[in-house]
Amino acid sequence: MVSLTVLDVLRECNGTLFCGDEQLVLKRFSKDTRTIQEGDVYLGIQGDNFDGNSFYLEALQKGAQCCILDHFDENALPHEYMDRTIILVPDTVDALQRLAKYKRSFVSIPVIAVTGSAGKTSTKDMIAEILKQKYRVLKTPGNLNGQIGLPLNILALEDEDVMVLEMGMNDFGQISKLTSIAKPTLGVITNIGTAHIGILGSRENIMKAKLEILEGMDHGSTLILNHDNDLLSSLKLSDYSILGCSIEDESDYSVSNLKILENLSVFDVSYRNESYSVSLPAMGSAFVMDSLLSIAVADFLGLTQEQIQKGLQQFVLSGNRMEIISMKDQMTVINDTYNSNYEALVSALDILKRYSGQRKIAVLGDVLELEEFSKEIHQKIGEIPDLKDVDLLFLNGENARYIRDGALQMGMHEDCIFYFESKEKLEQVLMEELKPMDTVLVKASNGMKFNEIVDKLKESYLV
Repeated sequence: MVSLTVLDVLRECNGTLFCGDEQLVLKRFSKDTRTIQEGDVYLGIQGDNFDGNSFYLEALQKGAQCCILDHFDENALPHEYMDRTIILVPDTVDALQRLAKYKRSFVSIPVIAVTGSAGKTSTKDMIAEILKQKYRVLKTPGNLNGQIGLPLNILALEDEDVMVLEMGMNDFGQISKLTSIAKPTLGVITNIGTAHIGILGSRENIMKAKLEILEGMDHGSTLILNHDNDLLSSLKLSDYSILGCSIEDESDYSVSNLKILENLSVFDVSYRNESYSVSLPAMGSAFVMDSLLSIAVADFLGLTQEQIQKGLQQFVLSGNRMEIISMKDQMTVINDTYNSNYEALVSALDILKRYSGQRKIAVLGDVLELEEFSKEIHQKIGEIPDLKDVDLLFLNGENARYIRDGALQMGMHEDCIFYFESKEKLEQVLMEELKPMDTVLVKASNGMKFNEIVDKLKESYLV
């Protein structure tokens, strides 16, 4: 295990030692006093709504052995904590990133970086679950895939054999920063969609931002791509090796005999002139593609077919991502409230139509961060063909009214569409309309807080 010391922080981060031991070995790093443990290093980080620097005393009270801060009242430190270590740096986020990059420079293990417009977290989780059959794996927890979460994850590395890191972004330069810290040995791009198009302006610009991942990779490294995506399938790179994955066509890794059942996808996967059957405990072509990308990673790292099959069978979806909840009266709720974009909605509606419930109900809210593209993309959502199989469509959000326009143009009857100005009114009418054996999909961007609708349903109908 690579151990960092206070001296490393002082040198790498332009730090100043206010008090404490410069030889102190720093192990676990945390930015959250709610989960701080005895002996941790606390990082005071300025947030949008709070200043983490102001909580350093709470961290010390809970047993933090060291605090890294970019400002604090030197006269307010109680005498009883003068034996602890406090380091002042110009910027704690910059210090965090510098330390992670420094630690990564001493590590010579495979580092898999996963990015894309959708499916990053499920692909990362699948990769990690498969690789656990052979290696000790450190993976990004949840969706902590940004400028703070990723370096914290690297600093958590102990004796693992492989790192699987998720990289998120909503503008140019962000993945560039992350890849310079992580230095991936293998890259995965799940797809290029419309998420964050309001900031980046076009899908081509989104791909350009995702391809910043290459900046941290050595020339000759391998990039694994979804070749069913129009932009990624035509990508040519002279200095890197590309492995393609496809459900629709022949590629380096291909799928055949695909059967999507309730809560299960069964298919044959073909590569290296061999083919074998896979059973995935998740339904929908999007998850099949995620698994195919994961299989390519596992094959690249030398896992056997048996190890791959076992890993996929043990895969469990993260919370609020296509979570299937059984309710009273044989009702089913599909909770996909973590986030939303056009491509993810296509996949979610495909899954909804495959359920055998008496009625299918879609509860949809706004897709955020679309800016001037909001009306166009929400109307396009309303025109998704699988909406024709929905019996009732419940909508809420400033731009969700355009979903209604698209659905009407597609031919959906207006008596089946309900638009609500408030989420509370939607909840009320939805509860009144529910019948035994209904299947309800709830999906919107996380900022719409549609998880609260799911919570209401659980309160009344959870078995």
